[in-house]
Amino acid sequence: MNIAVTFRHMEATEAVKAYGIEKVARMQRFLRSPMKGQVTLSCQQDRLHSVEVDIHAGHAHFHAHETSEDMYASIDKVIDKIERQIHSAKGFVTAKKKGGERASVRLVAGVGKG
Repeated sequence: MNIAVTFRHMEATEAVKAYGIEKVARMQRFLRSPMKGQVTLSCQQDRLHSVEVDIHAGHAHFHAHETSEDMYASIDKVIDKIERQIHSAKGFVTAKKKGGERASVRLVAGVGKG
């Protein structure tokens, strides 16, 4: 797992860097292939903080960006977007498999009876 962090138009602080790396590293548990991540943190002139995340894992590519007044809030929001994209992509792959939806419904129904 490789995660690179880039700071633009702002001071590089270890706290923000560690927070961004920690949040992006959590996405590896949803992916099968080893992940490469690029996190770009920037500050615009209106004190708006912008975060952009690119994640590449095998053939899957995910990208999201968010802008808000708080850097930590921007990181949290962009991670939520990436997580939704990953879950959506996994649902698409499961639906494409022959009988994948029927099998998942049977498994979920069987869990409550046990």
